[in-house]
Amino acid sequence: MRHQAHHGRLGVQPAHRRAMIRNMVTSLLKHERVKTTKSRAKEVRRYAEKMITIAKKETLASKRHVLSFVRERDVVNKLFQTIIYRYAERKGGYTRILKLGNRKGDGAEMVFLELVDRVIPETPTETKTEKKEKTATPDQASAENKGGSKKKQKEPVTAS
Repeated sequence: MRHQAHHGRLGVQPAHRRAMIRNMVTSLLKHERVKTTKSRAKEVRRYAEKMITIAKKETLASKRHVLSFVRERDVVNKLFQTIIYRYAERKGGYTRILKLGNRKGDGAEMVFLELVDRVIPETPTETKTEKKEKTATPDQASAENKGGSKKKQKEPVTAS
């Protein structure tokens, strides 16, 4: 009997499914966020959380086990050097699924699969001093207009 063996098909052949899941787990650990369909995200989440749990043991055997599944050595190093320390106190639930809506082409439900407590890269923000420099006072603006602009204006080309 095949009790509870109904998940994980994803409509592809077994070899394709394994390759797809391995690639998506690698991408998730590398970028800490992946945009995919809901059914794929639910399946990939199982394997990603297993890899993090195995890595938390920090043994050579666990590193080899993760290396046999995850495609890139750099990603495994990132997992063992940074990611597992973020989740040292957490017993599970390392990922979350955020719904995005339906895909335009086929209506598939799209989601973000991301690591909980992921490091968000900071975008450079403007400081207050930079904003003051960019905005000109009315006196400066009128002085610039009277003096003329430094850029040469192009003269319209006439047909001869």
